[in-house]
Amino acid sequence: MCLFDIRMPGVDGIEATRALAGPDVADPLAVVVITTFDLDEYVYAALKAGARGFLLKNAGAEMLSQAVHAAAEGDALIAPSVTARLLGTFARTGRASSLPQPVEALTHREEEILAAVARGRTNGEISAELHISLSTVKTHVASLMAKLGARNRVEIAIWAHQTGRVGS
Repeated sequence: MCLFDIRMPGVDGIEATRALAGPDVADPLAVVVITTFDLDEYVYAALKAGARGFLLKNAGAEMLSQAVHAAAEGDALIAPSVTARLLGTFARTGRASSLPQPVEALTHREEEILAAVARGRTNGEISAELHISLSTVKTHVASLMAKLGARNRVEIAIWAHQTGRVGS
């Protein structure tokens, strides 16, 4: 588990994230990126580099703790003030016809899990909402990642918004 600032001496947080959690890393670490700068380009760069979380430094200790725990458990947490803007931008700029389609069709339950992940729900919240066990939720999330070729929950949510599976 790593916590990086966008601006660090030597190697910046994006480059450090890419090196430890990027698409070419065989066993990526869980990374949360923090910054004082609420700039879309930092959010996109951090997520593209493999970050599982993105927070502004004014988020507070509780939110930071939640982001670290979520990343360590394989979940993602993005600052609430950034999430709607981020997903809205991806939905507007994405073209559903050019997006990769699932290797196999999604089941009804996977569609429900997909929608919940895209709404930012945690595994615990999905478990309670759908009245299924936490391990069942984790199994469905893993299945979604495999079927969509997604590396994390953020990519699942982006795919759901870009394909119109959920509203932005």
